[in-house]
Amino acid sequence: MAIALPEPIRDLLVDCMEGIEGARWQGEEQLHLTLRFAGEVDTPLANDLADRLGTLTCPPFPLAIRGVGHFERKGHPRAVWAGIAPSPELEVLQRKVERACQEVGLEPEHRRFTPHVTLARLNSASGPIAPFLLARSGLASAPFTVDGFTLYESHLGETGSIYEPVVRYPLR
Repeated sequence: MAIALPEPIRDLLVDCMEGIEGARWQGEEQLHLTLRFAGEVDTPLANDLADRLGTLTCPPFPLAIRGVGHFERKGHPRAVWAGIAPSPELEVLQRKVERACQEVGLEPEHRRFTPHVTLARLNSASGPIAPFLLARSGLASAPFTVDGFTLYESHLGETGSIYEPVVRYPLR
């Protein structure tokens, strides 16, 4: 479950996606803000989840890109991302999505929700990220309106995950 980004926001992000040797940059069509990753689920559970998500209510709200950062695993950078300006409305929507997942039987998400848009995946052969992070520390967008979210199905391809929209849920 994720928020798709409008074209001007995707363009802004694509324009900053360079400067780390060996990074696997996301394609423009792959850029999104994940609300909850469900993992491998069987068809009946996926159908229950799709139905439950359709009952969520939340008014549209503004969101903006603010800054960049990275995730590490065992002290090594694994991804660089664009951050999201603080948004109480986003937090409410994410909690409602998490609750819906648990109500249909998914395990609770144990990681803290860190709103972000993944720009690149990294491995041990990737170059240093500090120059990228410093050069883009002021990355920011004008606010854009979030008027829905999408249930995606992911498929592992040669260049990483490919996200296919299944159902879009308008906010109301």
